[in-house]
Amino acid sequence: VQLQASGGGLVQAGGSLRLSCAASGLIAGINDMGWYRQAPGKQREMVAIVTSSGTTNYAESVKGRFTISRDNAKRTVYLQMNSLKPEDTAVYYCRMNVRFMSARDYWGQGTQVTVSS
Repeated sequence: VQLQASGGGLVQAGGSLRLSCAASGLIAGINDMGWYRQAPGKQREMVAIVTSSGTTNYAESVKGRFTISRDNAKRTVYLQMNSLKPEDTAVYYCRMNVRFMSARDYWGQGTQVTVSS
């Protein structure tokens, strides 16, 4: 199983970006999907998670600005990021809990998001 993330880039404060992450390989189903980020010198943190039933959970710092969604047919998770702030600058990683025989987590390669002030 491979996860391919895309959509990062450089944007001014107040702008928007949409991240995508698509899974490929031997997949029977996908449980929860999530986005995480890691800023320089900091630990990786959860940004948003969406369960297989569509329940979402967000970090307090992004509530009201970011929206996570999933397309099960496309095996893809999205992160719509609005009203971006310089403190949102980080490498963003997607994660999926994939079922095939058993369930395990897979991570994407990371995509850089840089927000200028």
